[in-house]
Amino acid sequence: MKKGPLVLAIDVGTSSVRAILYDFSAGELKATEAQLTYQPRLSAGGRAEVPVSDLTALVGAAIDRCLDLAGPDSGRIAAVGVSTFWHGLVALDGGGRALTGVILWSDTRAWAQSERLRATLDAEAVRQRTGAPIHPSFWPAKLAWLREAEPDLWQRAKSFASFGDIFYRRLFGSLGTSLSMASGTGLLRLDGSSWDQQLLDVLDVPQTALPVLANVETGLRPEFAGRWPSLATVPWLHAFGDGALANLGSGCTEPSQRALTVGTSGALRVLAGQRPKKLPPGLWCYRLDGRRYVTGGALSNGGNLYAWLLRTLRVEPRGLEARLARMRPASTGLTFLPLLAGERSPGFAAKATGAIGGLTQATTAEQIVRAGLEAVAVEFAQVDRALDQLGWRPAERLVASGGGLLGSPAWMQIMADVIGKPVAASRAQEASSQGAAVMALEHLGGAPARKERLGHTFEPRRAAHLAYRETVRRQQALYDALIGERILDSPGKGAHLEVEN
Repeated sequence: MKKGPLVLAIDVGTSSVRAILYDFSAGELKATEAQLTYQPRLSAGGRAEVPVSDLTALVGAAIDRCLDLAGPDSGRIAAVGVSTFWHGLVALDGGGRALTGVILWSDTRAWAQSERLRATLDAEAVRQRTGAPIHPSFWPAKLAWLREAEPDLWQRAKSFASFGDIFYRRLFGSLGTSLSMASGTGLLRLDGSSWDQQLLDVLDVPQTALPVLANVETGLRPEFAGRWPSLATVPWLHAFGDGALANLGSGCTEPSQRALTVGTSGALRVLAGQRPKKLPPGLWCYRLDGRRYVTGGALSNGGNLYAWLLRTLRVEPRGLEARLARMRPASTGLTFLPLLAGERSPGFAAKATGAIGGLTQATTAEQIVRAGLEAVAVEFAQVDRALDQLGWRPAERLVASGGGLLGSPAWMQIMADVIGKPVAASRAQEASSQGAAVMALEHLGGAPARKERLGHTFEPRRAAHLAYRETVRRQQALYDALIGERILDSPGKGAHLEVEN
C-alpha cells in the first residue's frame, strides 16, 4: 500500500452493507473490502422493513472487518464518507429509541394514505415544490399510514429519522440529517432547503420532530472511540443518498452522462448544478448537497426481479447468459409487467403488481426470463425519454453500474437496444461507495479531477430497436388495462415509450 491519507467509505444498501478504504486518488484498496449481506423482512401486505438494531450491528461489523483488514494502515484514515438508501423512515420515542424498524422505500402499506393525500393536496404542486411525488415510497404517505394504522405508536413517537441519522446519533449523541437525505423524504422544499410547512400541517408533524440539517460530525462517543480509535477524531460526513453518489462515483457529473444503476432496484439519473425549471412527468429531483441536484426516475424492480425469476422458475444459471443472448429481440411472444415490488417511475401507481400475458404450453422458463429483462428495459426507456424533456445537453451515453446489470452482458445489450442509446459499463463496480469516498475527499480538499473509467460499450442495434415497437405497445396496453385506473403520477396517456424510427 502506498503511503498517504486514506478515506473510509461505508455503503448501506437494501441488501448489503459494504466498508472499504480508498486512497487520495479515489482508488479502491481491494484488500480492505468488507461486505455483509442481509434480507429485509417482507410480507404479502406490502411490508418491507429492517430491524434497526440488526442493521446497526451489521454496519458496525463491516467497519470492524474493514479496519482489521487494513491493519496499521487504518491509522492513515483522514475522513469517513457514508452512502445509504433514500426514503427509509424510523419513528423514535422521546428517548431516541426506535419504535419501528426501518420502513424501506419498497414498503407499499401506505398506498391508501397516498391516494387520500393526493385527493387532499395539489399533488403536482407538491412534486414540483419538493421534487418527490406523493407515493408510498416517501415520508408523507408513510407518516399518514403510521398515524392511522398505529395510533398508540403515533402518540409515543416524538421524532422521525432515516437510518443514517439514527446511526450517527448513536455514534455522536445528536440527531441530524444531511441535505441529501432530507431531500429524499419528500418533505423538503427544493428551493430554500427548508421543510415544507403545508405538508407538515396536513400530517400534524411539528418541525421539531424532524432532524436538523447537518454536514459533518467529529468526536466519537467514548464507547466507539475505544472500538475504532483510528476514527475517533476524523470528520464523518453525514450520509448522502446512494443514487446521487452513484452518479458521482461513475463519473456521470453532467447531464450528457446519465447513470443507469441496477442493483436490488434500479434508477436512471443525471447530476447537475441546477434543478429543472419544471420537473417533467414521471421524474423526481433530490439534492446531493448545497450545489448539486440529481434528477431521474427509479424502478422498484431491477436485480430483485432477475433474482426472483431465476429462483422461482428454477432456471439453471450455468450457460444462461449465452442462451439469453442467442434469443432474438422481442421474440418470446410474452407481455410482461415487471412490477412485482410495486411501481415508482414512470407511472407511480400506488398499488401496482406484476403480470405476464401470452403464456402457452410451449413457453419456456428462459423465455420468461428474457421477457422480464426486456420489460425492465422498456421501463428504463420511458425514464430516459422523460429525461430528454429537461432540455439539457443530449445524453451521449448511459453509464451502467451495479451488480444486477454489469453481471449480465445480455441484459446490457437489451438495454441499449430498447433505449436506443449506447450503454457503457462503468469500471466503478460499486459506484455509490466510490461516490461516498469522493465526497469525503472533497471535504478534505483533495478530490481528484476524475476521468470516467468505462469498460465495454454496448451499441444499440437499429433492427433490434425497431423490433421492440410491438413489445412497447403491448406492455403499455397491459399497463393501461390492469393499472391505468390507479396511476398516481402518470406521464399521461400515450406518454409511455414510443420507439423512434
